[in-house]
Amino acid sequence: MAADTKHDRRARTLAQLAVVCAAASLVYLVAVVLLHEGLQLLAVGVATVILAGVGAWWVVSRRGPIRWIGAAIAVAAPVAMIVLYAHRGVWFDGIVMLALWTLGVVCARSALRTAAARRNAVAEGTPATPPHHAVLIMNPKSGGGKVEEFDLVAKAKALGAEVVLLDVSQSQDVAAIARQAVKDGADLLGVAGGDGTQALVAAVAAEHNLPFLVISAGTRNHFAMDLGLDRDDPSKCLDALRDGEDLRIDLATVADRPFVNTASFGAYAQIVQSPEYRDSKSETMLNKLPDLLDQNSDDPPLTAQADGEPVPPPQVLLVTNNPYAETETLGGGRRPRLDRGVLGVVAIHVDGSKAAAELAVLGTRSNAITVRTAHEVRVEADADTIPVAVDGEALDLPTPVICVLHPGVLRVRVPRNRPGPPPEPVKIDWRAIGNLAFGRFGAD
Repeated sequence: MAADTKHDRRARTLAQLAVVCAAASLVYLVAVVLLHEGLQLLAVGVATVILAGVGAWWVVSRRGPIRWIGAAIAVAAPVAMIVLYAHRGVWFDGIVMLALWTLGVVCARSALRTAAARRNAVAEGTPATPPHHAVLIMNPKSGGGKVEEFDLVAKAKALGAEVVLLDVSQSQDVAAIARQAVKDGADLLGVAGGDGTQALVAAVAAEHNLPFLVISAGTRNHFAMDLGLDRDDPSKCLDALRDGEDLRIDLATVADRPFVNTASFGAYAQIVQSPEYRDSKSETMLNKLPDLLDQNSDDPPLTAQADGEPVPPPQVLLVTNNPYAETETLGGGRRPRLDRGVLGVVAIHVDGSKAAAELAVLGTRSNAITVRTAHEVRVEADADTIPVAVDGEALDLPTPVICVLHPGVLRVRVPRNRPGPPPEPVKIDWRAIGNLAFGRFGAD
């Protein structure tokens, strides 16, 4: 057996502390139940979670008075529970139990994150020679005008790069611009813009085996985050032109169109199609969701297969270029790796209030959610075309729509010195915590 490393010892200590705190919280709960005849109070706590879940479901799936009733229930149920606990004189006990449990969860997350650091470590880059003819395509409107804000054009030219500034007053074929740059002798392609533009140019770079430079000048910059780039100052990405290294990562396609993050089907894709979505995302989602989640909707239902295996009929289907990290809630936030060679598949089907309550209580362990990986995903519907949101861009694609992963085809040029990705969110697994606490680092 290999000797424990410093990280192993830290993970074990944190796991042991997590077990102690969680056990103390449960023992305290049992004591409260026995001393205060608290079975009713325990039942109230469970009922509160269920009612809050049902209320939240009505908020997103109904309109008019029922939506307001749902909002009232979602707020009133926890408030009523707190008032009841205070009236019964167990509010202090509740605070103690919550504090112990919270400390246990914090230690458990830290232990799992420490143990997973080496497993999900990003592959080391290959030192790269500075390019002779770098061509960088920049969208001046992207990210609210970050190209101008950070003086990216002047800084790129000072490093010897050719800059193509997009004319946002008209539609332009970004992929065609990239191909012309290759014909003119470009030995590196780069983009300052959103993930949709990044994907189109990345596909051209992959086709010609050229390095691809990501400049984090978009709004959210998910792709840049997963590459560990500086999202606060996109000009730092230009350091790769003089002191860079190459990473080999995967690229995905949906109906032969490249994407670097996600292809979304179902409710979210239809919401993105709405003209008002860009101006008011939250309001548009609340207005559209009731119709899209209606079981009697006239919209053709989706069917999906992951590597030939059927996926439960989804109301929302998310296909990702490499899996996002799982959490106890939905949406891992980032991908620990971009070179795993598989697509992430998340399908959601919520059938009424009961399923919504189950989703609220169990999160990703709910039967409403299916999480898989696959090399190919096939999506069909009884319609000639279906709406698909590709890296946030609304499209209508002919059915069947096929998503495929292309492993290791993209060579990304990144600065040698970069912030690195933020810590990945982790899903609490108490069995894994027990294994860590007793030093079984290789146990699942």
